[in-house]
Amino acid sequence: MRDSLVAAAFQLFLERGYEQTTVDEIVALAGVGRRSFFRYFPSKEDVVFPDHERCLAEMNDFLGKDSGNGRGSGGDADDPVARVCDAARVVLRMYAENPTFSVQRYRLTKKVPGLRTYELSVVWRYERALAEYLRGRFAGRRDGTLRADVIAAAVVAAHNNGLRSWLRSDGQSDASAEVDHALAHVQEVFGPGPAPVGPAQQPTGEPAKEPTEDDVVVVISRRGAPMWRVVQEVETALGRNPE
Repeated sequence: MRDSLVAAAFQLFLERGYEQTTVDEIVALAGVGRRSFFRYFPSKEDVVFPDHERCLAEMNDFLGKDSGNGRGSGGDADDPVARVCDAARVVLRMYAENPTFSVQRYRLTKKVPGLRTYELSVVWRYERALAEYLRGRFAGRRDGTLRADVIAAAVVAAHNNGLRSWLRSDGQSDASAEVDHALAHVQEVFGPGPAPVGPAQQPTGEPAKEPTEDDVVVVISRRGAPMWRVVQEVETALGRNPE
């Protein structure tokens, strides 16, 4: 019955427009009563986003399986940024399960300001769930709450960027590739990243890597050391011959 109501609603939305369609017309086409509609959907807006409650529960369940001590069910339990990126992919699967419906909803939402506002409230709930998980993982760290909120917002923004690229292609492009590409930027900025290889750790037989503009060098010097000595140590660390 729930699926029949969604199908009837979207048929009418596409034929008549969202604003022009009433709940009475939806239930008449679906062959059920008004009480049946409101048993499943509190409002007409909710029938446009029928799976978000289930998806939010699945995402919270996924995050809850990470105990935060490195022994979660996923292979990224030690990396909370990777964990929330994978949680965003749970949402993507919901959209990718039914590309035709997802594209129709995307087009409809673009046309109806009220639905865009409703969608923003749904997105905020996803972001809040990610932030709460990260706050737990970053508890006790300096700026832990700030970091959690910023990363959660970045994950949601990246996911939505990739998702919309797929929807704009009418579901023809690779949804996973689009979202993976966007989320990779989040992990690059906020994730732990690979450990740097210094001169002492350089594998035998491999040429030393040239420093790049993004290299970060930390030099420890004695308090009171003359500036020329500090500069010399920096030049040495960068692999340059101090003059």
